[in-house]
Amino acid sequence: MTIHRIRLLGDPVLRARCQTISKPTSTAVRVIADDLRETLRDWQSRFGSGRAIAAPQIGAPVRIVHVEMDQPWTLVNPEIVDIGTEDFSVWDDCFSFPNLLVRVQRAHHVRIRYQDLKGETHELELEGARAELLQHEIDHLDGVLAIDRAHGVDPFCLREEWNRLYTASDRYSEPEPRSEQVPTPLSALL
Repeated sequence: MTIHRIRLLGDPVLRARCQTISKPTSTAVRVIADDLRETLRDWQSRFGSGRAIAAPQIGAPVRIVHVEMDQPWTLVNPEIVDIGTEDFSVWDDCFSFPNLLVRVQRAHHVRIRYQDLKGETHELELEGARAELLQHEIDHLDGVLAIDRAHGVDPFCLREEWNRLYTASDRYSEPEPRSEQVPTPLSALL
């Protein structure tokens, strides 16, 4: 198992549409899945955050995502097969641009289909934060980044400023500033 450097914004692998995996039970797939798990756990131990990572973020242009929420969970060839009509706004963050948060609109409900490392196919209904997370990670597999989905007025905020103004619980709701101050638009900082 290898802990990889996270690929950052500007790296062309993040913009490539990832290849579908024909043999989810192969040793090569298991190696990538293990590397994703170890890279995510390393990030979590160093920064205290992170719920999932997609293969292109470690330089592998294949359709694999590793999630660490209630338990470790590897998804091979994940796809959204149904998406709800109700959206919500979220401040999205990403390992590939760690100092920036982006306000995006995500579907509140999705149904996904994926294979596990045994090659078995599963379908899951996800809502709220879990739905948002999988939409973000599947976007990575299609070469789409959260910055491409920026929504609303002043949808970018530097992490340092966001942390100063908001609490972690505000991430999945329309946050109210802790004070009368509001985030400085990123355009004003450039």
